[in-house]
Amino acid sequence: MSDSQANGPEANGMLEQRRPFFYPDSSSDTEEYRWDTEERRKRLSKRNGPSIRGRMPPKNQSQNVPTPSTSTQEPPRNGHKSQLMDDRITLVVDNTRFVVDPAQFTAHPNTMLGRMFSSGIEFTHPNERGEYEVAEGISATVFRAILEYYRGGTIRCPPTVSVQELREACDYLLVPFDANTVRCQNLRGLLHELSNEGARRQFESFLERLILPLMVESAERGDRECHVVVLLDDDAVEWDEQYPPQMGDEYSQTVLSTPLYRFFKYIENRDVAKQVMKERGLKKIRLGVEGYPTYKEKVRKRPGGRAEVIYNYVQRPFIHMSWEKEEAKSRHVDFQCFKSKSVTNLAEATADPVIELEPNRVREEEAPELLPDVGGDEEGQ
Repeated sequence: MSDSQANGPEANGMLEQRRPFFYPDSSSDTEEYRWDTEERRKRLSKRNGPSIRGRMPPKNQSQNVPTPSTSTQEPPRNGHKSQLMDDRITLVVDNTRFVVDPAQFTAHPNTMLGRMFSSGIEFTHPNERGEYEVAEGISATVFRAILEYYRGGTIRCPPTVSVQELREACDYLLVPFDANTVRCQNLRGLLHELSNEGARRQFESFLERLILPLMVESAERGDRECHVVVLLDDDAVEWDEQYPPQMGDEYSQTVLSTPLYRFFKYIENRDVAKQVMKERGLKKIRLGVEGYPTYKEKVRKRPGGRAEVIYNYVQRPFIHMSWEKEEAKSRHVDFQCFKSKSVTNLAEATADPVIELEPNRVREEEAPELLPDVGGDEEGQ
């Protein structure tokens, strides 16, 4: 037997560990991932007896020594394959079957697949074919890429998959999505998703430390909304008590924070902040930039002796939110929105309420007879 023939099984074993392969007798949508560890290979070799490589003759052995026949090699190989299949499970994702070793999932217990197949915990049940249907809504291409995380700890984003789609799948499967686990050709898309995650964490901190105390102050006052203007740390606000500026929002509040001011400089950060507040149950959220008066520049006398105050305005970001539950219900009656059914004179008030035939015509016919009884005050009527 030549060296290439002797080393054939070992070389094939290395290839089997590196990439998934398809069974010749299986459908084209079934993929098996062989991620055998050293300990698992030793356990299998103890169960199946001597390996094929152990029965091969040494290189310096004479060519006259008979080599094992093909029939003696096949049973161990088939037994080895059967043992591999006994320890594996089949996952069905997007009509594609993935044959994997559940030990790879349990090695990452913080992920969703690790929790599903942990010992003693059953989050899912197999179907009638003994297969597990998981990752609903995730494409087979994305799931195949995420499986690489369980092999080597990294995910390579396929060129046909957007970074956002990969990010959503990682969030669903509880797989870490960061610069250490994701490799992507589209750096702009990768950095955009990383910025979104960083902005979310940063705004949650701003919300708890800076904005929530102002909202609580408004709520204790009885208000159900809050308008916050973000100023710089070195902004000086000096209003004249005799001539205060005309503010559009009566209950506006301010917070001095240069980092929060820089955070709202980016439009995409504002979108992240709005999404965070929506998730926290707030409503009627508005974010933007408006002019805010800081100090009085001069007072000018208008004709008639009325004073006109001129303030210095700076452009600063603001955030407005509400926690009112029933803001859609009207608190007053708008008579212009309904047809009036009120009684305009005493005669109609004492009339029989059953008669409702053409009330306008009745008023026109009875009005000439009723007017003299009132006293002739036509303008008042």
